[in-house]
Amino acid sequence: MNTENSHTEVTILGSGTCVPSLQKLLFDAGPGTMRRLLEAGHSIFDISHIFLSHFHPDHSGELVPFLFATKYPDKGKRKKTLTIIAGKGFVSFYDLLQNVYGDWIELAPGIVDIIEFSNTSHDTRRFADFAVESCPVEHRKESVAFRITDNRGKSIVYSGDTDVSDNLVALAKNADLFICESAFPDEQKTEGHLTPCLAGEIASRAAVRQLVLTHFYPACDTVDIKKQCRGTYAGPLHLARDLLTIRI
Repeated sequence: MNTENSHTEVTILGSGTCVPSLQKLLFDAGPGTMRRLLEAGHSIFDISHIFLSHFHPDHSGELVPFLFATKYPDKGKRKKTLTIIAGKGFVSFYDLLQNVYGDWIELAPGIVDIIEFSNTSHDTRRFADFAVESCPVEHRKESVAFRITDNRGKSIVYSGDTDVSDNLVALAKNADLFICESAFPDEQKTEGHLTPCLAGEIASRAAVRQLVLTHFYPACDTVDIKKQCRGTYAGPLHLARDLLTIRI
């Protein structure tokens, strides 16, 4: 969602992360995020917003290195505030991280802004170039999914980790791109996660225009994930891979 261009690009950094190029938004910060950012042609200083769907290490584990790297490079490299958006409880989570790492990850006033979204109801915020909607989903108590809509009306929905969720169906309604977790094959359904069939069902109910399945556990390597999803979803379908870029 680069405001200087007439299109929106989403780059998958890994199995559970993505970067819409809007200002530059980062969704989740699992291990390896900064390396993949560089491979995708972006610096940590390009990132204006970090969205955390929940606090599990595979979604937040690189937040500490990200903040540490932001704090200690040559003075003045971060030109804009870093806004961190997450569900209720993030302030306490960040305080606990600071108890461990101290001022190594404490950014100066005005450099970081923290916003907590509701984890019990739908929430909406407006920024200069885009709007964010969120809803609670079925994974952890702080878990939220996000919908980003740019000034052209193009929308991207990121599920984070979740089980079947009517909230997510509502949030994803008519989205241009739906990035949805599909952690395990249909025959290995696990509580708190979706399968290809269930992800496809949510996408169909929401009438999304494109679906990206992501967050694959190793069990997915042995089955035809796309075929399983095709049982419930007939629209444009992508399987996430590192550095995949999709333009809408």
